[in-house]
Amino acid sequence: MSRPLLLALTTSLLLCLPLRLQPALANAPASPPAASGVKTLRYAFRVAETSFDPIQVTDLYSRTVVGNIFEAPLEFALMARPFQVRPNTAAAMPEVSADFKTITLRLKPGIHFADDPAFKGRKRELTAADYVYSIKRHYDPRWKSGNLYVMENARILGLSELRQKLLRENKPFDYDTEVEGLKALDRYTLQFRFAEPQPRFLYLLGDSALFPAMAREVCEAYGDKIGAHPVGTGPYRLAQWVRSSKIVLDRNPGYREVLYDEQPPPDDARLQAIAQRYQGRRLPLNDRVEVSIIEENQPRWLAFLNAEHDLLEEVPVDFAPQVLPNNQLAPHLARRGIGMERYLRADISASYFAMEHPVVGGYTPERVALRRAIALAVDVDREIRLVRRGQAIPAQSTVGPNTWGYDPAFKSEMSEFDRAKARALLDMHGYVDRNGDGWREQPDGTPLVLEYASQPDQERKQLAEHWKANMDAIGIRIVFKLAKWPEQLKASRAGKLMMWGVGWSATVPDADAFLELGYGPNKGQANHARFDLPSYNALHDRQRALPDGPERAALIEQQKKLMVAYMPYKAHVHRVFTDLTQPWVQGYHRNVFARNSWKYVDIDLAELQRRSAQ
Repeated sequence: MSRPLLLALTTSLLLCLPLRLQPALANAPASPPAASGVKTLRYAFRVAETSFDPIQVTDLYSRTVVGNIFEAPLEFALMARPFQVRPNTAAAMPEVSADFKTITLRLKPGIHFADDPAFKGRKRELTAADYVYSIKRHYDPRWKSGNLYVMENARILGLSELRQKLLRENKPFDYDTEVEGLKALDRYTLQFRFAEPQPRFLYLLGDSALFPAMAREVCEAYGDKIGAHPVGTGPYRLAQWVRSSKIVLDRNPGYREVLYDEQPPPDDARLQAIAQRYQGRRLPLNDRVEVSIIEENQPRWLAFLNAEHDLLEEVPVDFAPQVLPNNQLAPHLARRGIGMERYLRADISASYFAMEHPVVGGYTPERVALRRAIALAVDVDREIRLVRRGQAIPAQSTVGPNTWGYDPAFKSEMSEFDRAKARALLDMHGYVDRNGDGWREQPDGTPLVLEYASQPDQERKQLAEHWKANMDAIGIRIVFKLAKWPEQLKASRAGKLMMWGVGWSATVPDADAFLELGYGPNKGQANHARFDLPSYNALHDRQRALPDGPERAALIEQQKKLMVAYMPYKAHVHRVFTDLTQPWVQGYHRNVFARNSWKYVDIDLAELQRRSAQ
């Protein structure tokens, strides 16, 4: 029997077997494809991409692709701890004024965009004007930037005012009007000026979805189809795209010489060995990246198990007991040479309440009591144990780990489970069963029905079942509105959902990335709940302008307590992720803030060939 046929039959058999029988078959090593001489990294996204226009994307998966095609002036150092940014297209770290209101940076000359027909056969050099243009695209209503709130909160002088002026006049955005806060001082020098201090703006300059280098002629050539034609200066270029199915990136042949130069912590022997091995090697270390979209956990796991994928990003929780008994790599996988990396991502998994919704929204005592009661009825420990298979820790606030402002000692009602207290709150505020059917009504006697948005994958189905059990226990009806993630995102931004369970990942190592979720001016963008409390907004404005220190930490704690008190979000957990790599994958390391990490992953073709021959 040929090896491809054997693999196909093994996969089919595994799909038909109960989960408890699969580990026995998994002990049999799968054979990888024969090495082709092209170093190809293959893995899967669990959620479909939305676009490859950096200005339009907000989801983690699209941002990952964008981060490997486009470049920001700075980047996060792969191995540095604590997390820090370093020059990328910038020639050196930017100059920052003492009052944090002016930042000036100079670009490296000689950086070129990948070839594209829009350049009409010319080599196109990156200039400061390209960043000016790209940043202005966030402010152009045509592109509906999901990150506009980040830019506007930075208070770049003149840009928000220009946007509002043109909106009032019903005119297209004017890219040629110079503003005080964003200037190309010369061909390679870019300057920002702010209305308020921006002590952590350098972190944002390491995010290529916020500050991508884009060429104006490319954007104008492709117009509304720019999301399908990403042209950047980064190590990869888009070679193939089958929407919601497959994404292929090839090495950019015009990518400048960039050498591997990482400085890992001295006490991390594994990272020290990787850094020593690759020091001075030219990036990227691989030639091609192939990403499949596989939304269901089982086929994504099987693709890795059968060596069809080189990397399994985020082991599905369904398989954690078999793959990670006692949170250690299973012996049968260790014998195959599988590598493992576990980490807390800077994220939260939360359910939001739409604060403008007539049933769950509002700031009156009875509505606050309703949200608090619902939150108290959620058994997070059971969710972690049974649904998430132990791959999470309870969240005490909406601020995630690995960020400045996260306090592991902070405790709050956010993680409290007390159904007796929940029932008492509901009874006290008039949410009682008036007609004897076993379900509570609203204080005015109308039906109380929660509508919770979710996705149709297996993990979300389990979470929905858990939600229903929690609400049944306190006499509240709940129904589920199922749709794919991009559809739910669109509806959420439009304010059309009552409740939705979402994950939120920070792009910078600072609590501000999470506190933005409750900031009133961010409604319809990061603030999906549309929470708008003046006292919270005032605290947010104050802490954001301060340098890190005790005064800022105290204000952040007040913000966290207000979010607990009003409960626009029920923060469930911070997830613990595990990535697995095949034995021929070398140099892999997860930095939760580096979106451009594909270039650091090597494929050992000799090892791949050896295992293919077995």
